[in-house]
Amino acid sequence: MKKSVLTIVIVAVVILVLLAMLITPYNTMVKKDEACSGAWANVENVYQRRLDLIPNLVKTVQGAADYEKGTLEAVVEARAKASSVQVNADKLDENSIAQFQKAQDELSSALSRLMVVVERYPELKANQNFLELQSQLEGTENRIAVERNKFNEVVKDYNTYIRKFPNNIVAGIFNFDKKGYFQATAGAENAPSVDFNFN
Repeated sequence: MKKSVLTIVIVAVVILVLLAMLITPYNTMVKKDEACSGAWANVENVYQRRLDLIPNLVKTVQGAADYEKGTLEAVVEARAKASSVQVNADKLDENSIAQFQKAQDELSSALSRLMVVVERYPELKANQNFLELQSQLEGTENRIAVERNKFNEVVKDYNTYIRKFPNNIVAGIFNFDKKGYFQATAGAENAPSVDFNFN
């Protein structure tokens, strides 16, 4: 009788220890996964701020100068494309992040061309509305860089945690998958060439 009670107690203790070994890593993974989702929401928020500034920037530029229509159209098209690429916070894999980043990089490129062409229009550079929008856009670009870095740090913490043993077993059981990072844009290691010849 005593032996069967002892066996039941030992089995119960082993089950409780195994449950504790599953519960703690699982709860930590949930917490870190939510941190990734929160960091992603912050990234989307600053990119949305940029998207919201662009229509006002385009209107200001259109109203202040006989402007290159193609440059403005490229910005509007890139904005539309960037706003159409949505990433689900539950599926932050490398492919999804890369698609999002590609659309955002195309918009950044179109905005850069717009700002270079602005140099031809002194009346636009003196327009207070344009200067304010340009300043807000520059501030937003800085925020984007900060939020992307924060996102990568949170993802690194999550990915490291789910890959450690025995956490990797728990992650496999409960489908906690590795998340993707923002990568440097192709060619970012090369210094940009600047050409102020507008002929």
